[in-house]
Amino acid sequence: MSEGQQTQVEIVATDRPGAHLVRVGGRDQSLVDLEDPRHLAFDYVRRIADVVDDHAPAGAALRVLHVGGAGLTLPRYVAATRPGSWQVVLEPDVALTERVRAELPLPRRSGIRVRGDDGRTGLAAVRDDAVDLVVVDAFVDGEVPDDLVTLEAAGELARVLGAGGLALVNVSDRAPFPLTRDLVAALREHLPHVLVAAEPATLRARRAGNLLVVAGAEAVPREALAARARSAGAPYRVLDDVAVASSFGGGRVRRDPAARGGSS
Repeated sequence: MSEGQQTQVEIVATDRPGAHLVRVGGRDQSLVDLEDPRHLAFDYVRRIADVVDDHAPAGAALRVLHVGGAGLTLPRYVAATRPGSWQVVLEPDVALTERVRAELPLPRRSGIRVRGDDGRTGLAAVRDDAVDLVVVDAFVDGEVPDDLVTLEAAGELARVLGAGGLALVNVSDRAPFPLTRDLVAALREHLPHVLVAAEPATLRARRAGNLLVVAGAEAVPREALAARARSAGAPYRVLDDVAVASSFGGGRVRRDPAARGGSS
């Protein structure tokens, strides 16, 4: 999903009734199914939803902060599966949000609030221990913004999470996974328990893909997600501690410019 400057937006009807594809800057960002918001067409979104589904008993409301909005696919899913959830979406592209809400309107009383802030600005405005999950799914020109993968960003993610909370970061990367390695290194400074989930072809360096990094202060649901992964429509792998250390260790902790003595 998107964060950053306003870009060209297309909303395209699909062969599935009520389903529309949201493209931003020529890239497919979201598939929004107005008739069935539980329908998640993109595999990486389904992987994120697996974490959401496991985090609390079925139907229980959650407090979720979304960094990146685009078509609001995941917030719609949470609203449908967990009515009464508190959800805030940080999406700085106000024109994108306005068009999505006009052409793909949110359900009434969805509980979804969208703020026109970038990720770091919006995170700074959230109080401590405020949320159960933070989902970072933000991209500029196909890349996660630099200021969302630093040590200071990881600290902000940890700060807003309540007890047992999890940070979920969707990363587009390819072997040898330089961005994911650096992100894992930064997250571990504040949220020491980390798992990585991805499709086998990406892990085997056959192609680039989306990797989901999940981090928590207390634990991560590795076994539960591994069980979901085995039965998924598009099977994926959930790496244990040894595999994460082997495949995604050795990263360089990135810092905000001000923190490393540079200029913003």
